[in-house]
Amino acid sequence: MPHPPEDSFESDLSTIETIVARLERDELPLDDALKLFEEGVERLRRAAAALAGAESKVQRLVESAGGDLTLKD
Repeated sequence: MPHPPEDSFESDLSTIETIVARLERDELPLDDALKLFEEGVERLRRAAAALAGAESKVQRLVESAGGDLTLKD
C-alpha cells in the first residue's frame, strides 16, 4: 500500500498518533517533548481544517433526487 502524501490528512493523523505515543512514554527530555508537542498541535490544526473543508464540500455537493446539486445540512 502506498504511503499517503506528507501533507495529507491521513499523514497528519498518523503523525499525531506517533507523537502521542512518544509523549506518553515519558522518556524524552523536556526540550524534545516540547518540540513534539508543538508539531502535534500544528498537525492537529491542519487536520481539523482539512476535516472542516471536507465537511463543507459534502454539504455543498449533496445531490437531490432530480440530479440537481443542492446545499443541505
